[in-house]
Amino acid sequence: MRSARIALTAALAIAPVLALATPASAAAVTFACQAQTPIGPVNASVTQAMEAKAPETVAAGAEFELVFDPPASTIPGAINGVKVREVKNFKLSVPVPANSTFVSVALSGGSGVGTPTITQEGGTMVVTLAGPLKGGATIEIPTITVKLKAGASGTIESKLGGTGFDKPGLTFVGTAEMGPLPIDAKVACYPNPNPALTTTKIV
Repeated sequence: MRSARIALTAALAIAPVLALATPASAAAVTFACQAQTPIGPVNASVTQAMEAKAPETVAAGAEFELVFDPPASTIPGAINGVKVREVKNFKLSVPVPANSTFVSVALSGGSGVGTPTITQEGGTMVVTLAGPLKGGATIEIPTITVKLKAGASGTIESKLGGTGFDKPGLTFVGTAEMGPLPIDAKVACYPNPNPALTTTKIV
């Protein structure tokens, strides 16, 4: 049973719903993930993709748009022989970049994710997909369009959120089927390393 739980939790830890094919224009981001399980934490890492666009330069004090456009993805139906029933309570955070001021944010597009929401509080935007997102389903997380106001000088670098398992930028609950009862595992992830997805110079 212990080995089965290890297989299950390892599978859930490496199966965030951002399991994306990487387009040529997308940046590869490696997430460190940790699943909380009855036998203790199980760690894994995954490399994911995220397309992002912003102007190369912007005038001081001017407004501009930063766009995150996740490619379509497929939630794994099974990993290492373990059936993935669903993923739920998915949250992805994006911090407001330094040297800029938040103006507004909106979601557009997306498919197979129900009614997504996005909130901004304390300098961080959080996309929430309540789910459940079924194992084997093809989904597309909505495009995130952020309107920002440039600061007085410097550069504006966009990154994904998260600095550790205690302050993750990606969280979700994975449900797998092993035997007669489903088993849930809470998973927390953060980018490690966390590269700049876009860089805009204030001129």
